[in-house]
Order: sequence, then C-alpha cells, then structure tokens
Amino acid sequence: MRIGNHVDIQANSCIDRATVGATEIEDGAKIDNLVQIGHGSKVGKHTLVCAQAGLAGSSIVGANAILAGQAGVAGHCTLGDGVILTAQSGVSHDVPAGKMLSGSPAFDNRNWLRAVAVFQRLPEIFRRLSQLEKHHSGQQAEAADSKRTPPQPGGKDGKD
Repeated sequence: MRIGNHVDIQANSCIDRATVGATEIEDGAKIDNLVQIGHGSKVGKHTLVCAQAGLAGSSIVGANAILAGQAGVAGHCTLGDGVILTAQSGVSHDVPAGKMLSGSPAFDNRNWLRAVAVFQRLPEIFRRLSQLEKHHSGQQAEAADSKRTPPQPGGKDGKD
C-alpha cells in the first residue's frame, strides 16, 4: 500500500491491501468517512472520495476527480482526470477525462437531469398518451365504417 503526502483518510474507511502490485492513494487525496478502496486500486492526486463511496478492486481514478456520496465504481474500471460522479452514481465502464456522470447505471449528467425531469411527469404523460390512443383508434373505427357502407344515392331508401 502506498499513501502519498497530505492525504486525509477519515474514520471507518477501508483501504484494501493488494495481493499483487499495490493499492495507491496519491498526494493530496481526500478520503471521507466510510469509504471502501478495493485491493489494487489507485486514487489520483487531489481526488475527493466522499462518504460511503466505494471502488471495487483494481479501479483507477485520475487526478482531481470527485466521487460524491455513495458513488460506486465497478472493478477494473478507469476514470480519467477531472471525472465527477454525482451522489449515488454507479459506474461499470471506463469514463474519459472531464466527464460528469449521474445515475445508476451512470450516464451523462445533462441527459440524466432531463431524464429525471421527464420521469417525474411519466404518470401524466402516460395518461395523455392513453387518451390520444383512444381518440385515434375511435377515428380509425369511424373511417373504417364509412368505407364499408358507401352512401346510397337519393337518401336512405335508395330511391330518387
């Protein structure tokens, strides 16, 4: 295990010792309370890992990254420099430098914000869609009826 200079590790955090290689916490990293750093993982310089976040084994987090509370990283994933995982995000894939991700599974933060806004409106959207489908199917039925019974010349009895 290698822990750099000016690293803060708060109460009840666990940094696993690697069986092969080393678990590394680079200079200036801040590890909050109740954090799990898996065996063989690497936390970059000046990276912040907030409470109840966790890295599975052999994860790599670049410099100046932020893993907000309860964020999780699956094993053998690499997060680039400056990556931000918002609270309760879960990542199971590599993330390029500078990205901000949210959700579980995590995806682009802006798209996640839009999805959450829509998610809250889903019951109303579903109700409106059902009404439109009923209205549309009623129009289709009327159109089908009008094709089956052509109008009779001269009125109802067919006589002119």
